[in-house]
Amino acid sequence: MMASEQHVLDPGDLADPAPAPRPAPAVRLTAALRARRRWLVPVLVVLLLAQMAAAMVTAAVQQTPTIDEPVYVAAATDYLHEHRLRYNPEHPPLGKLIVMGGIAAADPHYDPSYPGDQGQVGRHLLYASGNDPWRLMLWARLPVIVLTLLFALVAFAFAREVLGIAAGLLALALYCFSPDLIAHGSLATLDVPSAGFVLTSVWLLWRARHRPRLYLPLAGAALGAAVATKMSVLPALALLPALAVLSVWGRRRVRRALTAAAVVTVTAVAVVWLSYLAVDPRLRQASAVPVPAIHGPRGLLVDLMPFPHAYRDGMRLQFGLEDYPWQGYLFGHLYSGSRWYYLPAALLVKTPLGMLVLWAAGAVAVVAVRRLRPAAPFVLVPPAVLLASAMTGSRDFGTRYALFMPMFLAVGGAAVLAVRWRWSRPVGGALLLFVAVSSLRTFPFYLPYSNEAFGGPAETRLRLHDSNVDWGQDLGRLADRLRERYPGERVWLVYKGSGIPAYYGIHATDPRTVPPGEVHGLLVVSDSSVAKARGPLAALIDSSRAVDDVGHSITVYRR
Repeated sequence: MMASEQHVLDPGDLADPAPAPRPAPAVRLTAALRARRRWLVPVLVVLLLAQMAAAMVTAAVQQTPTIDEPVYVAAATDYLHEHRLRYNPEHPPLGKLIVMGGIAAADPHYDPSYPGDQGQVGRHLLYASGNDPWRLMLWARLPVIVLTLLFALVAFAFAREVLGIAAGLLALALYCFSPDLIAHGSLATLDVPSAGFVLTSVWLLWRARHRPRLYLPLAGAALGAAVATKMSVLPALALLPALAVLSVWGRRRVRRALTAAAVVTVTAVAVVWLSYLAVDPRLRQASAVPVPAIHGPRGLLVDLMPFPHAYRDGMRLQFGLEDYPWQGYLFGHLYSGSRWYYLPAALLVKTPLGMLVLWAAGAVAVVAVRRLRPAAPFVLVPPAVLLASAMTGSRDFGTRYALFMPMFLAVGGAAVLAVRWRWSRPVGGALLLFVAVSSLRTFPFYLPYSNEAFGGPAETRLRLHDSNVDWGQDLGRLADRLRERYPGERVWLVYKGSGIPAYYGIHATDPRTVPPGEVHGLLVVSDSSVAKARGPLAALIDSSRAVDDVGHSITVYRR
């Protein structure tokens, strides 16, 4: 080509490029919803956890020590200072080691030479050692509060992985609005930690279906933590290795199954040993109480357990406590021994009505919906087995023995969202709103909660007693009430709890120590004592007029 014929390309000769096509409105809407969901889900999680945290911290700040707490606080303080397994040997040490974290921050004065049983040592620590019991109890309770919130995240993650994000939020809401979990999650006790570790172990076993090498040891560690916290979860030591087998069942089935069960079991046993070694590396036998001899099948079971000697002594103490003739109270009837249906009946009273409906509907959905059936052994079987075991116990003292129910069934109840019926989501939302309102209305009196069908917290005392209603938590509130409304009046007090009334400024006499004719003025009785009143105390109550109620756990009468 000749140079004169060459043509230099001018950018102006080009046409404007065609504009990129704009996304369709449906695509833009989907992207916007996804972006919104990315921040909406964390916000809802934080709000639900914040609500629960506020409720638990408020209860922890306002409540005086419950009956069991001074014992656990004394044992944890002794762990911290003396490194010995002397107090509360009937329970393994891990839960008290968790409480010890808060006690270490409080740094209380402690006299290790003080004589007396574990309850007396606890009261001396709180009230006669120069410590502030309000401050010490709050620090002891804070680690359990934090752990309760972490278990809420486990319930959320478990339900999200099985059912989806919306169901995860529903499970989290059911957990966070549970009055029982709020009540006992705010106390320095062992019930929430033991149940929560079982939930965590089962969730990790569910995850082990895809990554067994990572999650089987972690599941075993969580199971060991549960067994090292409270012996009532020992049935899980037989059940969860079976779930481990189920989680890895596939090719080379027998070998993989046996390996999975062995990993979970051996890891759990190791954690129990480590919890005892963390207290006393020499594992000295220093129990402050005599250990009963247990014979027969139970004694053989104890001897076969692959745990430290101190753990097996604790089992013997627990069997000895099971043989004690405890008193129960259910629907207005006082009785000796136990009734097999006590826990289901107590759960019926103390669980919000909307939650009961969601539990039942969710359990049906897990079994009925084909894609959810693989999760049924993980979500439904553990609480069923643990509940059946707890129902055989001799101590009808409260739903705290079945806190695994609101934990596991928070996940199970969320399965209603998996039912592809038009009404499932709006009805599920309405039931959740009912649960939230019922829970918020009882603030801050969560221990005596009962649902609307049974009259609410004010009438729980007519049907249940002990930790369901009155566990000694309202001594401080009683002191404030007497000071504000009844200054200078003569007070006669029957208090069921571990607090010392005089410390709070309550100067009262036990009416059972004088002739009935001398009892005039204010008769103040813990509701558990009212439920069990017989003889002279019952006559005093019957001839008095109820004039006030403190925390729905203490009744004030005028004579």
